[in-house]
Amino acid sequence: MKKIISHFYSVFCVLCLSACTYTQPITQADPQASTQATQKPNIIVILADDLGTGDVSFYNREILNKKPVVNTPSIDTLAENGIWFSNGHSATALCAPTRYAVMSGKNNYRSYAPWGVWNSFNKNAVTESDHTLGTVAKLGGYATGFVGKWHLGGDFALKDSSAIYRGTDDGEQPQVDLTKMLGGGPNNLGFDYSFMLPTGIQGPLYLAYENQSWYPLEAHSKIQYVNAQTAIEPKIVSDKGPGMGDSQWDTRKMGDILSAKAADFIKSSSKDGPFFLYYASPMVHIPHMPPESFDGKKIAGSTPSHHLDMVVELDMQINRLITALKEAGQYQNTLILLTSDNGGLLKKASIQAGHKTSGIYRGSKNLPYEGGHRTPYIASWPSKITSPIISDEAVVVQDLLATVAGAAGVKLNATEAPDSNDLTPLFTGEGEFHSRKQMFLQGGSFTQAIYIKGDWKLIIQSNRERTKFEPIALFNLKTNIRELEAQNLIKQQQARVQAMLKEYLSIRNAGIPTAPAYLN
Repeated sequence: MKKIISHFYSVFCVLCLSACTYTQPITQADPQASTQATQKPNIIVILADDLGTGDVSFYNREILNKKPVVNTPSIDTLAENGIWFSNGHSATALCAPTRYAVMSGKNNYRSYAPWGVWNSFNKNAVTESDHTLGTVAKLGGYATGFVGKWHLGGDFALKDSSAIYRGTDDGEQPQVDLTKMLGGGPNNLGFDYSFMLPTGIQGPLYLAYENQSWYPLEAHSKIQYVNAQTAIEPKIVSDKGPGMGDSQWDTRKMGDILSAKAADFIKSSSKDGPFFLYYASPMVHIPHMPPESFDGKKIAGSTPSHHLDMVVELDMQINRLITALKEAGQYQNTLILLTSDNGGLLKKASIQAGHKTSGIYRGSKNLPYEGGHRTPYIASWPSKITSPIISDEAVVVQDLLATVAGAAGVKLNATEAPDSNDLTPLFTGEGEFHSRKQMFLQGGSFTQAIYIKGDWKLIIQSNRERTKFEPIALFNLKTNIRELEAQNLIKQQQARVQAMLKEYLSIRNAGIPTAPAYLN
């Protein structure tokens, strides 16, 4: 299969969509495609958790020309019939701060907690005055749903008063009313329907909520303190520690529950008009507890490691969503955007099997190198993207907001989407597309800021107080995509380092919109 790497610019969007293709055509459109093409598309955003570029078998086969250790046929189908962005990035190398950027379309430094909201009881950094994926889709007339990992904090009241609890989520909190999330949740931010896990599968909290009310996992469930002694399986209590949870919480079942809820939303919403679904899968985050099977396919033990078993399960979740779309007759007219919250995981058993979670890139989750934030980034829209494309356009998760707005026919301005770039002209060949030449990213818990301009990447050591900005690395990604330390030009290119640092701080401190339509 021929591989095409192409830069898109607005003057040749249409040409690229017709000429920059593989030699093999996609599957024939279904009979409803011509009718659906005149309608607003359904939109699904899929955010995987800790999925590295090298975890996707399409990347290994088509980019690296190597046999993958694990196969992801459902994700591959999206890439083979859509656009694979080889220069796609999460906002940070860690999950919670990226989720702020996904939801709001804003760079993390605009948040009160730029390094992330980690506690289930912290105030959500996304406010009800912000435009969100949910509110933007609703403006376009969409039914909106959120299913999956939240990890943005929220408001829970104390049992004996209406005061909001802002304490720790470690240990026992019998004084907190955990039966209802009062604020800072999906239903407060534009979603008609929600089914969410406050921190995914790693907890705490080890609870599920439907429309922000506690969802008992079994008829005899109760809210209790979940630790190694009380949990169904000790491994359920991950490195994040014990905390309050459902007495019947079983991490092995959560992917099945979440994807079933997402499929139900697709089926029910497709009857009444366009829908928008944000599916935030908690896979492939630890603890790695694969189910025995999923929709008849063996999962546990199907790969060399439990880590890669979870990659297989993630792929099966996505297959369930695609199947629901096809059964509803909506697949052809659905825009699916898939990416990850950060880079992948370095797990010994996976590495020993020859698996490279970051592909050719240096680093992994929590590191400021490309492997920490360069992630799978795929767009599939069968009625519009009729030939597969590999693009090296620079795209970031902040772009999801403006892209959802563009597909929904909603106009946003620089105040409403300051850092978000509409990608829909790449999909449709209509309108003006602005190439992103600058990216404002972050490393992980070691608080590095990242400024990429053209081929140059500057890594800046910051601190939680945002009072320190010290350049520590400069790489030319065109000549040193692997970021070899021997080619760290921080000392040799001091003039460039200081100029980039000055420009980064100037843009950041002034609050200038960084979407290319406003910045370039």
